[in-house]
Amino acid sequence: MPSAWRRVPSNLETSWECFFWKLPGAKRQSVEVISDTELTKLSFAATTPELADKKKYPYFFRTVPSDNAVNPAILQLLKYYQWKRVGTLTQDVQRFSEVRNDLTGVLYGEDIEISDTESFSNDPCTSVKKLKGNDVRIILGQFDEEMAVKVFCCAYDEEMYGSKYQWIIPGWYENLWWESWINSSQCLSKNLLAAMEGYIGVDFEPLSSKMIKTISGRTPQQYEKEYNAKRGDGQSSKFHGYAYDGIWVIAKTLQRAMKYLNATNKHQKIEDFNYTNHRLGKIFLDAMNETNFFGVTGQVVFRNGERMGTIKFTQFQERKEVKVGEYNAVADTLEIINNSIRFQGLEPPKDKTIIQEELRKISLPLYSILSALTILGMIMASAFLFFNIKNRNQKLIKMSSPYMNNLIILGGMLSYASIFLFGLDGSFVSEKTFETLCTVRTWILTVGYTTAFGAMFAKTWRVHAIFKNVKMKKKIIKDQKLLVIVGGMLLIDLCILICWQVVDPLRRTVEKYNMEPDPAGRDISIRPILEHCENTHMTIWLGIVYAYKGLLMLFGCFLAWETRNVSIPALNDSKYIGMSVYNVGIMCIIGAAVSFLTRDQPNVQFCIVALVIIFCSTITLCLVFVPKLITLRTNPDAATQNRRFQFTQNQKKEDSKTSTSVTSVNQASTSRLEGLQSENHRLRMKITELDKDLEEVTMQLQDTPEKTTYIKQNHYQDLNDILSIRNFTDSKDGEKAILKNHLDQNPPAQWGSSDPSRTSKDPIEDINSPEHIQRRLSLQLPILHHAYLPSIGGVDASCASPCVSPSASPRHRHVPPSFRVMVSGL
Repeated sequence: MPSAWRRVPSNLETSWECFFWKLPGAKRQSVEVISDTELTKLSFAATTPELADKKKYPYFFRTVPSDNAVNPAILQLLKYYQWKRVGTLTQDVQRFSEVRNDLTGVLYGEDIEISDTESFSNDPCTSVKKLKGNDVRIILGQFDEEMAVKVFCCAYDEEMYGSKYQWIIPGWYENLWWESWINSSQCLSKNLLAAMEGYIGVDFEPLSSKMIKTISGRTPQQYEKEYNAKRGDGQSSKFHGYAYDGIWVIAKTLQRAMKYLNATNKHQKIEDFNYTNHRLGKIFLDAMNETNFFGVTGQVVFRNGERMGTIKFTQFQERKEVKVGEYNAVADTLEIINNSIRFQGLEPPKDKTIIQEELRKISLPLYSILSALTILGMIMASAFLFFNIKNRNQKLIKMSSPYMNNLIILGGMLSYASIFLFGLDGSFVSEKTFETLCTVRTWILTVGYTTAFGAMFAKTWRVHAIFKNVKMKKKIIKDQKLLVIVGGMLLIDLCILICWQVVDPLRRTVEKYNMEPDPAGRDISIRPILEHCENTHMTIWLGIVYAYKGLLMLFGCFLAWETRNVSIPALNDSKYIGMSVYNVGIMCIIGAAVSFLTRDQPNVQFCIVALVIIFCSTITLCLVFVPKLITLRTNPDAATQNRRFQFTQNQKKEDSKTSTSVTSVNQASTSRLEGLQSENHRLRMKITELDKDLEEVTMQLQDTPEKTTYIKQNHYQDLNDILSIRNFTDSKDGEKAILKNHLDQNPPAQWGSSDPSRTSKDPIEDINSPEHIQRRLSLQLPILHHAYLPSIGGVDASCASPCVSPSASPRHRHVPPSFRVMVSGL
C-alpha cells in the first residue's frame, strides 16, 4: 500500500459514527456539506436499522451487521426446529419497532405465521398475558435490559417458561445484565432466573471462531491475543474487530480505485480527489461494493451497503450465556453446535399446542374377554336348542311349547351376536364399515330382543288367559296363535327399522372432548374423539323404539305379576318365565341408564351393554331350560305321573285353599266354584240319607217278602230322587247310570195300581204283583248300589254285597267336598 495513505481515521463523527480518510491537501468540510455530497462513508459500530434505507443513505457502509441482520438468522433457526407459528413482543422504541417490521417482511412468504404482535411501553404483563391467551409458544422479543427483567417477571407469573415455551431476544445485553435491574421489579431473583432459563440470544459475532489466516496474515485468535495485550487494563469493546476490518476495507477500496485510475485514465490521480469530485466518488463506491476478504470478524462482504456478517446464538444456561450456534449470512447457513442447546423438555418446544386427536377405542383385552363369554353363551344356547329338538316329543317338553322355546333360543343367540358388533369400532374397521355396522347391530339386537322376549311374553299371556278366564268353558290357545303374536311384534319392529333406515339412516359421527395432557409427558395435548352411530332425529327414533319396547316390557311384567302364583307341572316354566321378565326389565332399565351416563367412556359403556345382554340372555335361557333338563334327567316320567294341577290364589283369608276340577284350557271363577261346592256337599248329604233308606227297604224285603204289597209309594219316590241326583252329578261327563237305564227300559207303575188290560190274564204275569216287585227290587237295588254310590263317594265298586253297612266302608264316611276331574292336557 502506498505510504502516502495513512490507515487512521482523521475524524469520527458522533452522529454518523463514520471513518473519513484525509488526503494530502484535501480540505476539511463541515458535516452538513459532507452529508449532502456523494462522499462514501463507512461505520464500524452503527447498528441502527434506519441507516439501511438506501434511498436516504446510498453511500453509507458499515462493517458491523445491523440489528436487522439478525432476522435472517432467526428465520433459519425457526426453520431448523420447524417452528411455523410465532409471536412478537416489542418495546415501543423506534429501533425495536424497525427490527420487528423487517422481521415481518423476512417471514412473509416463508410459511411462518406471526400469530400475534404485541407491544408495550412500560408494563409488559398485559401483552404477555395476551400472548399466552393466543397460545403463542415461540416469542420473538425486542426490548432493552430494563424491560427484559420486567418481561421475564411477567412470564414467570403467567407460567410462560419451561419446556413449553421458547424466548428469543437480543443478544447484545451486557454480561450479568439482570443484576443491574432486578431491584426495579417486584420479582424475586430465583423466579427471574427460572423464567430466563433457556432463552436464546441473537447478536453479531465479535470475532470469527474459525482458525483461518485473515487478510492481515493473523488468525482471529492471534489478533485477539495481540489486542488484549495492547489494550492492557482498558475496557474491551466488542466493536474492535469490526474497526480493524474497517481499516482494511478502506485500504482495499483505495487500492482498487488506484488500479482502476491507472488502467483507464493515466492523467487523473487519486491525489486529485476533492469532496465535489463526483467521478472519483463513484469509483470509490463501486470499489467498496466489490469488497470481499476474510477478516477477523469473518468474511467481509457488502450487499447494498450492509455487512453480510456472522450471527451468533447464545443460550442462557445455569446463570450464564453459552454459545450454541452461528449463522453465516454470506452462505445463508446455520450451524448448531452439537448437543449445546438444552431444552427443558425431552424435545424442543412446539410452536403451538399440538392437538393430537386420539380415538377412544374399546380395549382389546376387554373385547376378547367379553367375546369369550359371548361364545360360551352361544354354545350353551346351541346345547339347549339341541336338547329341545331332541326331546320335543317328550310330554314335559311338548307341553311347554317347543316351537316357542326355539324362538327364545334364536332370540338369545341373536342378542349374543350383537355383542361382537358393538365391540367393533374405528380401531378395527374402516369408517364406511362402521356405518354399516351401526345399522346391522341395531337390527340384530332389536329383532333378537323381540324374538326371545316376545315368545316369553306370548307364553306368559297364554297362562294368564287360561287362569284368569272368568267363563267356565274350554279355551284352547294353540302355538300357532302364539306364533302370530310374535310375528306381529316382529312386524312392528321391521316397520320401525325400515322407516328409520329409509328416512333417517344411522351414520358415523365423531364427538370431540376437552383437551387432556399427554400421559407420556410430551409437549402435546390429547383431544379425545369418540365414534357414535347417530342421525339427524336420533332422539325421535330412540323415543319410538324405547316406547314400544317399554310398553312390551310393562305388559310382560304385568302378565308375570298376574301369574305369579300359578304352579303347573304341565306348564312348569310359567313361573320361570315370570322371573325372566322381571330380570330383563330391571336389567334393561339399569343398563340403559348407565350406558347413557357413560357415553364418553367406550370401555365402560361396551362392558355394561355386553354384560346386560349376556346376563339377560343367559338367565332367560337357564330359567326356561335348566329345570326341564334336570327333571328329564332325574325323573323322565314326571310329565305323565302327575297330570293334575293346582291353582292357588290368596283371598281375603290366608288359609282358604280350594281344589277344583279344570282342564289345561279352562278355569272357573271363585264365586261359582264356591256355589258348586256347596251344592255338591248338600247333595251328598241327601244321598247318604237316601242310601240308608234304601238299605232299610232292602233288608225289610229280604226278611218279609210278603210285606212287599204294603211298601209305600214314597219309597219308590226316593228311588227316583236317587236317580235324579245321580243324573245331575254325572251329566257333565255324558255318563248314564245303570239304574236309570234299567228304569228307562222298564218304567215302574204306581204302587198298588192295576192295568185293566191285564185283568183277564194270569195273575202270575202281572208286573205289579208282589212276586214281580220283589224280583225287580232284588235286581235293581244291587245294581244301583254298585253302579252309582262309588262315583259319589259311597261304597266301593268292589263291594260284594249292597247290604254292607255304610260304616264298614270308607266311602260311606263323610268327606270334605271335593270337585275332581282328570286333567286332559293342553
